[in-house]
Amino acid sequence: MRIDRRTLLAAAPAALATRAVAAVPAPALPTVAAIRRDFAILSEAYDRLHPGLDRYLGHDRFRDLVQDEVSRLVNGPMTTRDQYLSLARVTAGVRCGHSYPNPSNQSKSVIAQIVGTSAAVPFTFGWIDGQMVVTGILRADVPLRRGDTITAVDGVATSTLLRRLLPLARADGSNDAKRLALLGVESQDTANPFDLYRPLVARHGPAHRIALTLADGRTIDLPSFIRPPRVRGADRNDAESNGWNLSISAGVGTLRMDNWGLYDSKWDWQAWLEAAFDRMIDEKAHGLVIDIRANEGGIDCGDAVLARLIDRPLAQAVMERHVRYRSIPDALRPVLDTWDRSFDDWGDAVRPSSRKGMYRLVRGDFDLPGARLEPRGKRFEGKVAVLVGPTCSSATFQFAETVKRSGVAVLVGEPTGGNLRGINGGAFYFLRLPETGLEVDLPLIGFFPSSPQPDAGVMPDVPVQTSAGDIASRRDRAMEKARQLVS
Repeated sequence: MRIDRRTLLAAAPAALATRAVAAVPAPALPTVAAIRRDFAILSEAYDRLHPGLDRYLGHDRFRDLVQDEVSRLVNGPMTTRDQYLSLARVTAGVRCGHSYPNPSNQSKSVIAQIVGTSAAVPFTFGWIDGQMVVTGILRADVPLRRGDTITAVDGVATSTLLRRLLPLARADGSNDAKRLALLGVESQDTANPFDLYRPLVARHGPAHRIALTLADGRTIDLPSFIRPPRVRGADRNDAESNGWNLSISAGVGTLRMDNWGLYDSKWDWQAWLEAAFDRMIDEKAHGLVIDIRANEGGIDCGDAVLARLIDRPLAQAVMERHVRYRSIPDALRPVLDTWDRSFDDWGDAVRPSSRKGMYRLVRGDFDLPGARLEPRGKRFEGKVAVLVGPTCSSATFQFAETVKRSGVAVLVGEPTGGNLRGINGGAFYFLRLPETGLEVDLPLIGFFPSSPQPDAGVMPDVPVQTSAGDIASRRDRAMEKARQLVS
């Protein structure tokens, strides 16, 4: 599917506002023509720019997915909810963890139209062996306990909910553990996929109420939860707001790092991390547990960690970087927002590639044979374990891969998110669909291994699974094992 410059520029004024677009309400009921124009733009942008379409899906199949969703939409109500659901379904089909209609990048009006008056669950939970298991409560009057298993929400079996939700969740390749992690509720986050998608795929009860059925036979009807405004990365300017903490007990340090999404943060995280390692050395800690289980990724904070754990240069994994284009089509420029306009034209940073329809990106020395990470500061010489799980993807996936390959530390926990076949990321456009006001994330750099790899995340050296019983008893077996290994 191709679009011409005239078609795109007809809707360009809204797109040209970039950051300001977020404040413009999207029309509640766009015309059929508007839907077709926006999905044509989506198809063109992903077809021309996305580096990972051929990794699992293929360009022809992607265009078919787009056409299927357009047909579905124009024969239905075409509400903002339906549009968002269609975008989620199309982008999830790419099987890329960075390709999705990002709730954090939607306007407040769009989020309000998607969520509407539907009920958000007033508890946190995870999916364990296909079951919804309560991990905490978000309001004191909720009569649930940690470890409770919920079998139905508003009369819909949780197994049915999960089956309907999985095709909407973003993840790399066949890594369903990552999809399950995304579809759990871990916090009060406004942009929670479960609460966003559940009203779109299943019936729900009256506004502000939610009905639960539990495995022990109890039925509970209770008020829903109003989530507070999302704390954006730019506002996270200290260790606490980013979930970073260092504690030392019985000679073992526990370094928790919940967020590396520090692109716009003014916090000097490097200085904090250097001080943390200096403190462990000064207090003669003989072991260290690094907990990144809740960390999806961000910038390469892991390199600064590794630099304090090594005493000689560490060879970086050679992941070849490829891009789909040399310069973006002029017709797409008005709808592509980004923080770095150098992504518009790679210029001399790209070379011909053996991969069909791709260019090899050679800017910097990241993926050149012989690239190394240098030691920095006084080395922490104690034993180190890293706690990982399916949430770990992007930068934390890459950190886990480096840790396992190098043997610098032992990995403990569950398989990571991401995929050993490579991921897409590094640089992004925020595709602003001008007619409907919706946004879709578009990664620009494909990372490809130099040899065939399994369609899976990084396996821990010491696997530890969490059970409903562990949650009920507040037992963290993975942490226990990690501390045992470094003591």
